[in-house]
Amino acid sequence: MNITYYGHSCFAAEINGKTILFDPFISPNPLASEINVDAVQADYILISHGHSDHIADAVSIAKRTGAKCVSNWEIYEWLQKQGVENAHPMNTGGQWNFGDFKVKCTIAQHSSSLPDGSYGGNPMGFLVSSNEGNFYYSGDTALTLDMQLLSGFDINFCLLPIGDNFTMNADEAAMAAEFVHCNKVIGLHYDTFGFIKIDHKAAIESFEELNKDLILLGIGETRDM
Repeated sequence: MNITYYGHSCFAAEINGKTILFDPFISPNPLASEINVDAVQADYILISHGHSDHIADAVSIAKRTGAKCVSNWEIYEWLQKQGVENAHPMNTGGQWNFGDFKVKCTIAQHSSSLPDGSYGGNPMGFLVSSNEGNFYYSGDTALTLDMQLLSGFDINFCLLPIGDNFTMNADEAAMAAEFVHCNKVIGLHYDTFGFIKIDHKAAIESFEELNKDLILLGIGETRDM
């Protein structure tokens, strides 16, 4: 399974020939200036919550590619108002089989509002399972004991925020990986803004102390996971 990182919390997973794009925030991100957002492909777009740094490019990419947008009910309704016709609503605790993969929505302790200021519903994370492996994207969240409920899902790798201030930090993300019984983590939601600048070496050491591997991908980098 290939993972391509587009900066901040935006990444794509290739599963069974389908591209799943998560939380598209590319064109407003100065660190992703070398990424041509109009060349980014997607068959599905999964949106964890409504904040602009997770949804900024969702409508334009969805309309250009015809990708199916998966989100909570409130974001689903907002997307329809923006002219996105191919969308699938979900909510916390729910699961759906999309054929090439399954998605289960998990609890995320955060907030959510949409770019127009309207209510964005409950923030979520996603547990994605397929015949190519399983992974957990927590979305923006604090460390929570609810993560221990995922320990029986045989998770191959996680994608977790490590930037602190708005989410958990690297120490807590390492504990989150411990909770879900996963040893390989791709770090997200760091360095984009001044509030979330991190010490890369210290973050990696936080994971090493728990015998876990923190992967910090370069923007535009693809990694076989």
